Amino acid sequence: MLSGAHSLSTGDTDVNRRSFEVALHATGTCLNAVDLVFQKKAGNAFCIVRPPGHHAGPARGMGFCLFNNIAIAARYAQRRYGIERVAIADWDVHHGNGTQDIFYTDPSVFFFSTHQHPWYPGTGASSETGEGAGKGFTLNCPLPAGSGRDEIFGAFRDQFAPRMEAFRPDLVLISAGFDSRNGDPLGRFLLSDGDFRDLTSFMLEIAHSYSGGRFVSVLEGGYDLNGLSHAVSAHVHSLALAI
Repeated sequence: MLSGAHSLSTGDTDVNRRSFEVALHATGTCLNAVDLVFQKKAGNAFCIVRPPGHHAGPARGMGFCLFNNIAIAARYAQRRYGIERVAIADWDVHHGNGTQDIFYTDPSVFFFSTHQHPWYPGTGASSETGEGAGKGFTLNCPLPAGSGRDEIFGAFRDQFAPRMEAFRPDLVLISAGFDSRNGDPLGRFLLSDGDFRDLTSFMLEIAHSYSGGRFVSVLEGGYDLNGLSHAVSAHVHSLALAI
């Protein structure tokens, strides 16, 4: 980036001389949100940031992502506030491979993803459940194109929620990708704005049940700007009602 390169080595992420600075601000926004929630200056927080982060791994960016904003926020919360367990749920249409890679051997972070499969980046099979001490702390729900509320909300309700009863997170984080909305050009899921509202409310219930309501969501994908604005509005409306 600073050397004048026009894209990352992965070939799928354009950059310019300001990309590094902008990415730092995006990650910093997520850390500020964690501070606000833990210091009880905000009931919850939504980070409207670019670039997104969930494809970025510990040593490289890819898929429009430079730094893994939500993973850094999770580790920051553990180190700054001494919490033990963080749950990250990812409803982006693409699998959050970077987030999975970062925490794949770590039992202190539970990673859950619903995503279109087969689709970019080609990861996220249901057999990918973690390794070593982290075995069982990754839960992937790959779904076919055309999936909508029944499949996606059903996975949150029937697979993710029961696992939270045992995990009992101290903080709930959402990789909020709105490219899973009907009509997005980079996905083939069929979620509506109302579905995002209900998913948000459902995840807030998880946060209130186990983490004292501590909840931060971070913007990931969303490439139909009109649709993105409506989906984000529905998400924020649910967050506001919870305060």
